[in-house]
Amino acid sequence: MWSLLFLIGAATVSAHLEDVAFDGQKVFRVILQNDEHVEIINSLASNIQVDFWQPDSVTLVRPKMEVDFRVEADLSLEVEDLLKESGIEYRILIDNLQAALDAQFDSKARTAGHSYEKYNSWEKIAAWTAEIAAENPGLVSRSVIGETYEGRPMYLLKVGKSSPNKKAIFMDCGFHAREWISPAFCQWFVKEAVETYGKDTVMTTLLNSLDFYVLPVFNIDGYVYTWTTNRTWRKTRSKNPGSYCIGTDPNRNFNAGWCIAGASKNPCDATYCGSAPESEKETKALADFVREHVSTIKAYLTIHSYSQMLLFPYSYTYELSPDYKELNALAEAASKQLASLHNTKYTYGPGAKTIYLAAGGSDDWAYDQGIKYSFTFELRDTGRYGFLLPESQIKPTCDETMLAVKYIANYVLEHLY
Repeated sequence: MWSLLFLIGAATVSAHLEDVAFDGQKVFRVILQNDEHVEIINSLASNIQVDFWQPDSVTLVRPKMEVDFRVEADLSLEVEDLLKESGIEYRILIDNLQAALDAQFDSKARTAGHSYEKYNSWEKIAAWTAEIAAENPGLVSRSVIGETYEGRPMYLLKVGKSSPNKKAIFMDCGFHAREWISPAFCQWFVKEAVETYGKDTVMTTLLNSLDFYVLPVFNIDGYVYTWTTNRTWRKTRSKNPGSYCIGTDPNRNFNAGWCIAGASKNPCDATYCGSAPESEKETKALADFVREHVSTIKAYLTIHSYSQMLLFPYSYTYELSPDYKELNALAEAASKQLASLHNTKYTYGPGAKTIYLAAGGSDDWAYDQGIKYSFTFELRDTGRYGFLLPESQIKPTCDETMLAVKYIANYVLEHLY
């Protein structure tokens, strides 16, 4: 077995650092029964470039865990042989990544403009933020809270009926560049808000009583990169001094147990925590805005994918938060609401105990700022498509997620005072 690992490693000495052609690449799911299995996966990852989808990094891999990872086409057979020889239970989730990428877009002709049921490029989303605000001046306004490393404006939409002294809910999408269903949801939320205001009693009450700050794409540079160069890119696009590796994991870059666990100090790793808390311009822009409005922001919702989970603090420690019982009950009720539409099952609980320790996350940071109702959504699916959720699933995913978000928002409204 170890000789097989050596051969795999030798075969990749000349491999280039970044793939853009995904033909024949495979995504494996392995079920690791013991420490020996974990050691084999660790050795594999140290010999070849392995892109971990779930969990985010090889350092988070533990026994009794399902692990999803992508490998290059020319190594997939050797990896499969290694898994067989090791007695590791596995299946191939995606047999040809390029085919899955192509299948992500529905077969209908691409519209020139913005569409809520298709994945939109950043250019289309940026234009949409201006249009939706211009078309709904009584409900939507647009501002810029900062700019990205590459100089793109970070547009924030404020959604709600104008009145003094309103409390707010902050929601962001697109932290990790490849999680395309996430920005699709933020756009969907704004659409539903403006289309159902005055018709749906819950939404009307929410918009009359609360403001929603919606950041449609947080990691804009990374998102653009997934459209132009590498669909599986995760991090930001900032340069790291002294390293040829690009980017920081923005969800390890907040000052909440920064880099103590479940994050890496190696700039080449997917979970690189950055050179310091808020080292990323995007992280600092979001944190500055929240700090400035912390007296009015009563809930923080951050939308990710995939794995169908509703998580709340803490992720940087196994200790339960002081509000554990209330947050757990709210997560349970919101998950039931979500499942009521398409029977989509969500797992819920504190991040560290439900999935793994991960320090520097935005939800933990928001909670520690005093924003009690702080939640991370991990949207569809559970691995069949992973980050490549087909466009045909945008509507059902967003419809069901709306039920949970409205439930949480309504709960927050009822518990303001």
